[in-house]
Amino acid sequence: MLIDGKQMHLQCTAADIGKYAILPGDPGRCAVIAAYLEDARMISSNREFQVWTGRLDGELVTVCSTGIGGPSAAIALEELVECGAHTFIRVGTCGGIDAAVKGGDVIVATAAVRQEGTSREYLPLEYPAAASYAVVRALADSCEALGYRTHVGVVQSKDSFYGEIRPQRMPIAGKLQAQWSAWTAAGVLASEMESAALFVAGACLHVRCGTVLNVLWNDENEAPAVPEGAAQRGIHAAVEAIRRLIRADSKEK
Repeated sequence: MLIDGKQMHLQCTAADIGKYAILPGDPGRCAVIAAYLEDARMISSNREFQVWTGRLDGELVTVCSTGIGGPSAAIALEELVECGAHTFIRVGTCGGIDAAVKGGDVIVATAAVRQEGTSREYLPLEYPAAASYAVVRALADSCEALGYRTHVGVVQSKDSFYGEIRPQRMPIAGKLQAQWSAWTAAGVLASEMESAALFVAGACLHVRCGTVLNVLWNDENEAPAVPEGAAQRGIHAAVEAIRRLIRADSKEK
């Protein structure tokens, strides 16, 4: 939706945006990611949305923060797609669920449990929240090449951060704890807040979406502290995956 010729929330135009986009949650990470691009410049900063664009291997690439949760992530996706972007990688943080996942690991999401509300405004719950295979493959290959300890599989997306962190305080504690036990039993890797909305909205908009996550902790084990620099691993993997996708797309043209 345009207001005075610019997208309502992102405050940008199609000329400002690349075909490829990296989506951190935190606006504070945008400049860090943009430093990997050539001639990067900040396009706009409005609410939780900060937008940068630069070049990677000659191709325009945009970095756009989404804030916390599915509603704002879907807004960013919708407006970037209106501006012509077709490939998206969420790079964020998560807490581990599966006991094999430890702080400092990297997760590439193949799909997400839809324990949130935004995706229900797009498609019924029977429709799976699945990442684009091309993006998953690019991310997994990038993590392997970078030598990161990586897990590839399903994550859980939710709307309430404290519903996960302090479920015992909630009136529906029994339900939340039972669901957590189910995700653990099924081998769900980690918990985060945006991927399900992005995957389902992306499917409706016919664009490619994927997610790479830095694991901060896991209450299911006694993992050591996150190694220094581990928070940058997802960023490195996302940038390398975009490079791979640019090369693959170029070959198909």
